Amino acid sequence: MVADNDAGAVSTYSQAGAQYGNHLLWIVALLLPVTYFIQEMVVRLGIATGKGHAAMIYQRFGKWWGLFSLVDLELVNFLTLVTEFAAIDLALNMLGVNPLLGVPLAAAALILITVTGSYRRWERTVVFLCLLDLAWFYIAFMLRPEWGAVARNAVIPSMPPGGITADLTFLVIAIVGTTVAPWQLFFQQSCIADKKLRFADLRWARLDTFLGACITVTAAACMMIAGTASRTHGFHFTDPAQMAADIGTFTGPLIKNLILLMMINAAVLGTTAISLSSAWAYGEVQGWPHSLQLPFSKAKGFYFVYALCVAAAAGLVLIPRAPLQLIILGVQVLAGVILPSAIIFLQLLLNDRELLGDYANKPWNNVVNWSIIVVLFALSLILAAQVAAPNLFPTIS
Repeated sequence: MVADNDAGAVSTYSQAGAQYGNHLLWIVALLLPVTYFIQEMVVRLGIATGKGHAAMIYQRFGKWWGLFSLVDLELVNFLTLVTEFAAIDLALNMLGVNPLLGVPLAAAALILITVTGSYRRWERTVVFLCLLDLAWFYIAFMLRPEWGAVARNAVIPSMPPGGITADLTFLVIAIVGTTVAPWQLFFQQSCIADKKLRFADLRWARLDTFLGACITVTAAACMMIAGTASRTHGFHFTDPAQMAADIGTFTGPLIKNLILLMMINAAVLGTTAISLSSAWAYGEVQGWPHSLQLPFSKAKGFYFVYALCVAAAAGLVLIPRAPLQLIILGVQVLAGVILPSAIIFLQLLLNDRELLGDYANKPWNNVVNWSIIVVLFALSLILAAQVAAPNLFPTIS
């Protein structure tokens, strides 16, 4: 769950704070129950079937819909991986490390962590990285925001100055897409299946998911606070690495370097989780052995897909003068746009009593989930309309 706060999330939340202050904190708070309910469904489905999300879509909806879902996932995953290495590139540049050296080394380390380790060793490594993410709370505390205003904006919806615009809609969809990421559905279900959890583990898996959602959303708020601090001191946002440098001018080098290191940490977490979701999904569909429990010699295709995703994304980022921040934000918007279709598959599977029996969705689950889907579709349609006809809707303030 904490891997949801990947490099794209750091960029998106920071930009939201830098452009609109704390006015969008209530959207992040609202996404806490949304994130939990969606991922809790994935937990139940993974335990009930012992299979990943891609395999279940192929099994229950047929080859065409399965292929549609897999292509969607692999495309967005690869583009998201590019954003992870884009963030590493930006952070290394600001730390004075040549990305031509640092990015390939990071890619090699990510491949080695997964290919040479057992599931348990990989899990302990990423849990440690998740705990490092708690440094965002220290960063927010040291920036000394007006906590009363933070609390007020988190619980009382407010409109930023300028009202509803195309830029605001674009950023809101990016926030939704990075908080409730489509790849996370596939990743967590495959993870549950690989770990071989059973319904006896459901209570603890739910608690695990809830704690992960809480850390994800509160850390996201801290990133938004960092962007707001930059805005308050009159800096213009270009990317989170430059924001860290700007913040360093009034806090000192410690906070600057900590933000840059947290960018890299977020990118590493995101890269390993996203690459695994791609490798698991492709392995499930191809019928290959696809488990972190297996050594490389027994799951070569699975590990090859993982390594290929990492290496290709790292290579693409090293193209000179690529618009990295635009790529990062654009991918989050794309994730937000395709999210409704991903949730529809999940919703239909969770109402399949043949699969889940007593663990299928309750009526209140369906009300919540269809409401989420309707809101996400509405946001996607508004974005599409504003891109196609910028003057179609008047600015609402």
